[in-house]
Amino acid sequence: MYGDPATIRRILTELGDTWAVVGLSSNQRRAAYGVADVLRRYGKRIVPVHPKAETVHGEVGYPSLDAVPFPVDVVDTFVNSDLAGAVADEAVAIGAKAVWFQLGVVDEAAYARTRAAGLAMVMDRCPAIEIPRLA
Repeated sequence: MYGDPATIRRILTELGDTWAVVGLSSNQRRAAYGVADVLRRYGKRIVPVHPKAETVHGEVGYPSLDAVPFPVDVVDTFVNSDLAGAVADEAVAIGAKAVWFQLGVVDEAAYARTRAAGLAMVMDRCPAIEIPRLA
């Protein structure tokens, strides 16, 4: 349900190429860094969103989703499950088309709210694992 193959395919191929990666910093040891690089290699524009607002993979970072000055299609979430619901709510507020919670990030209430708002959503999956399967 939370990783429906049709929804995964739709997010990765139809809903847009600008991905805000919440929790992405310049720390190369963090999963977000590697996943963002994979997304870039598959033609996605990544937007680092982290309180430090660092430039990562050549892309300017922003301290929050609402600080990003252009439309974001997908919000990829690398935060603790306890914080993920607030990120999903921010994604709805900025007009994103989809929310993606990374492996281990689960918030059923946020999933329900996000889907009710009309956004596509995937939880507990990794786009860096899923996107190569589409080829």
